[in-house]
Amino acid sequence: MSDSPQSVTANGREIATGLPVSLHDFLKAQGMLPRSVVVELNGEAITPSEFAERQLKAGDSMEIVKVVAGG
Repeated sequence: MSDSPQSVTANGREIATGLPVSLHDFLKAQGMLPRSVVVELNGEAITPSEFAERQLKAGDSMEIVKVVAGG
């Protein structure tokens, strides 16, 4: 486990990132389309419309789930 203050945890993995960063920009940097995922940040469900406003802080923990549409 790193003692770097510039990291967040996503799906159980510690990821180094430049902070502060918006959730939207973090998702894009991880190669994810922000409109195709559901995010729980520190135990709170975040709607996609909030991704651009929500700033990540060192030590934040999130679960990211890709939304799959079928038909």
